[in-house]
Amino acid sequence: MNWQANLYLPRTPKKLIYDKWRFIYDKFRIFEYKIKTTMGQALEIGAGLSYKLIDDRDVFMLISTVREGIKYALFQSIADKSPFSTAEWSGYLHLSERTFQRYKKEKRTFDPLHSEKILEITLVYNKGVEVFGDKANFDAWLEAKNVALGGIKPKELLDNTFGIGLLKDELTRIEHGVLA
Repeated sequence: MNWQANLYLPRTPKKLIYDKWRFIYDKFRIFEYKIKTTMGQALEIGAGLSYKLIDDRDVFMLISTVREGIKYALFQSIADKSPFSTAEWSGYLHLSERTFQRYKKEKRTFDPLHSEKILEITLVYNKGVEVFGDKANFDAWLEAKNVALGGIKPKELLDNTFGIGLLKDELTRIEHGVLA
């Protein structure tokens, strides 16, 4: 039987099941593509992804992004818009600069731990720009020694989760006018 004869035959239950499965699979792929595209755009520094705008759907997108890992190309676009050098990023992520070069050359994906740290730093940076109203003002604040943070530069706290939390708290205090 040729393929043209198949067109006129009634659909069998197997064919109906296959068609239904194919429809669901295609919808999922379109949904997955939209999530990846949306997350890639949202992760851009200054794109508006901040702590106060995150809802449950965004949290699940962040979890999914962390689990899959951030591709080096996306990281590079984030790093290019941030004030941090490659040496600073390597310190924050606890990776050597040589490892960064290898990631770039091999177009690798960061593992979940590093992806999570990249997301946290991006979220804190976006919050800081939002609080200060200007990227240049926030960059200057990151570079200046801060009495409320024990006399160290805020950007020196980005290498661990506790420091990032401390910066987030300090930015919230500044946002609400509680200066220490």
